[in-house]
Amino acid sequence: MHSLLPLLALCLSIRCLTTRTNADDLRFYVYYECPSNMNYTRRSAFQANLDATISSLPAAAAASYGFAENTTGAAPDEAYGLAQCRGDINASECRSCLADSAREIGSSCPGQKSAMLVYEGCLLCYSNASCVPGTSDPVPVPNDTNVTQPEQFMSQLNVLMDDLTRKAAYGSPRMFAAGSANHTLFVTIYGMAQCTRDTAPDDCGICLALAVKTIPKCCEGKEGGRIFVRRCWVRFEIYPFYNEQAAEAAMSPTPPPVNDSDISRQQRLGSNRTVRTALLVSIPVAVALMVLLPVAVYLLKGRRKPHKNVQIASATHGDGEETRSSESLLYDLSTLRAATDNFSVENKLGEGGFGPVYKGTLQNGQQIAVKRLSAASQQGQAEMKNEIVLVAKLQHRNMVRLLGCCVEEHERILVYEFLRNKSLDKILFDPARQNELTWGQRYKIIEGIGRGLLYLHEDSRLTIIHRDLKASNILLDADMNPKISDFGLARLFNMDSSVGNTKRIAGTYGYMAPEYALRGIFSTKSDVYSYGVLVLEIVTGRRPSENLINFVWGHWSRGSVPQLLEGCPAGPDGPGPQETLRCIHVGLLCVQDDPQLRPSMASVVVMLNSRSITLPAPTEPAFAFVMNPGEGPRAPPQEPSINDASVSDLNPR
Repeated sequence: MHSLLPLLALCLSIRCLTTRTNADDLRFYVYYECPSNMNYTRRSAFQANLDATISSLPAAAAASYGFAENTTGAAPDEAYGLAQCRGDINASECRSCLADSAREIGSSCPGQKSAMLVYEGCLLCYSNASCVPGTSDPVPVPNDTNVTQPEQFMSQLNVLMDDLTRKAAYGSPRMFAAGSANHTLFVTIYGMAQCTRDTAPDDCGICLALAVKTIPKCCEGKEGGRIFVRRCWVRFEIYPFYNEQAAEAAMSPTPPPVNDSDISRQQRLGSNRTVRTALLVSIPVAVALMVLLPVAVYLLKGRRKPHKNVQIASATHGDGEETRSSESLLYDLSTLRAATDNFSVENKLGEGGFGPVYKGTLQNGQQIAVKRLSAASQQGQAEMKNEIVLVAKLQHRNMVRLLGCCVEEHERILVYEFLRNKSLDKILFDPARQNELTWGQRYKIIEGIGRGLLYLHEDSRLTIIHRDLKASNILLDADMNPKISDFGLARLFNMDSSVGNTKRIAGTYGYMAPEYALRGIFSTKSDVYSYGVLVLEIVTGRRPSENLINFVWGHWSRGSVPQLLEGCPAGPDGPGPQETLRCIHVGLLCVQDDPQLRPSMASVVVMLNSRSITLPAPTEPAFAFVMNPGEGPRAPPQEPSINDASVSDLNPR
């Protein structure tokens, strides 16, 4: 019991003093729609009116509390647009989110008279009439992680969301409400509700009630989720995903007029209030720490031998990138030895260039995957630092979760969540299990990997290129949800940088983009190429080493597409042949030779989710090959990794 005192005091100080910030990027994709039955002619009067309308909305919304409508021209060439930002984000964030939406909606929906794009931070739509219909089926986006005490959690969540529904519909001029409710001593539920501001209060209430009613159907017992119903949307999490001070101001019944002096004054007042609150809370906490910590240290001194934990201050990459320090939960080596039965052979899941991976069970019953650095590894130290710094900063349902690490007695160990179904390739190419992956399961995996890559490339606070995306690095949880793993080769970029060059080629043949394999040039489009190979692999059930891209292109160009689906068993629970063929089409677009022709992951996600978008014809793809000095290109017999740090044999984590 005494050993918990320092940790409890530290947790209390962190909980009280840490500024609550938005944990998710505002450009998280939620919903997209682009009807194909309303086309306009290029360079027509409607397009001119539409361009004028869309270009005016970001600035107009930013200047008017996050909402703007505009109509340009007269019937039949009239163009109507609507833009709205989340109630708690500031003017610059609103303008930026809508500017990104305007660029994406124009390029992803060419020639269409009506379109809607919804990100976490903003909504943008246009049409030749009102672009927000009155009714729609809810679009849920649930989290994967379950809560403890689900019945109590859902009961408290229902009360919170009902309260926020009333406030958004009838008590807020911005039709926005956010708030929280205590679930347990250490867990708080945060919720948000919002309607488009052209909605009548009663219609807003009905819409939000429908969204809240959907929560038990999609998100029963989950830690969080989003539900969008066109005119309204709701969200809940167990962390503060919104700006609490800004949300409180947005819910005020009489918001002040917007001008620079008022904004500056409000910021100063808010800053003063924050400082006063921090002092009032931090002083007693500091006093408590001064009393508790010496006592705890004294009690612990004779109970255990101290061990040296290496502080991971920064990770410097080969070409000079550097990331800031990342705090991870440090596990004791004795705990991990007990969990894995002293790293017994029976608990060994697999082994790669990094070293062996073991299944472990902690005292509380939680299963973990323990990744242990091999003493013979020459590259593992750098890869481990890289992976800790990267993965600890990443939070997404399609990313493997890093639980902590151990650096003790010359051991260097990473601890991950344990995923029951192991890696994608172990099911995809196992004759006994491959029939488990119906069209529906495969489509869910393709879509999930796409969302994970979009998060890495655009939606996380860091721009990250994975560089070794392949089937063995896609782990599957109990519900076959995909999670991207193995970040030992990942590279960070500044937001204003998009292309890198390296003399150290690292990755796996068969998945490697040609510009990277031959010239060391890598970018987000390198990952897009690997994703395209992975999509074709999932749909056809063929390995890249089986001349996969050449096989698919040959049948596609000859029109003998049904033969491509022979390795993909049908099932009643998901996408049918048309959706599967669409996946092949998207895959071929991703593996085109010219990186500039490959779509971004944002466009890929839109293509997979919107059946109304007409996809462009793919150009002839680049075929995977190996080139040695003095030799011409030749097809590789398998997919070896040229950096052993990323190879996993046997059963991976």
